[in-house]
Amino acid sequence: MMTLSDTWIDLFTLSGLLNPFALLIGVYLGWRADQPVKLWIAGFAAAALSLMFETAVGLLQLPQPISQDAGALAMFPFRFLGGAAAGAVAYWLNRRRRSAG
Repeated sequence: MMTLSDTWIDLFTLSGLLNPFALLIGVYLGWRADQPVKLWIAGFAAAALSLMFETAVGLLQLPQPISQDAGALAMFPFRFLGGAAAGAVAYWLNRRRRSAG
């Protein structure tokens, strides 16, 4: 039977794809986007800013809210996808809200 290693589990959960910082940044930027093309920017910004925030917390020697096994280079594409998906949902909800009102 094949099982995922701890690194892969981290990448598909709170350290990567479902990182709360990346999701919040993606939702904010997706809500503010006025064109669907800008969702790529929302995903990139969500990944980059969440990694920068996590690095700053580590440099200040504060306790890390989410422990991880993977490095930043491995987490970036997963956070990009998570942020872009959250931004797309927020963009869609904002468009529906505007067209209904």
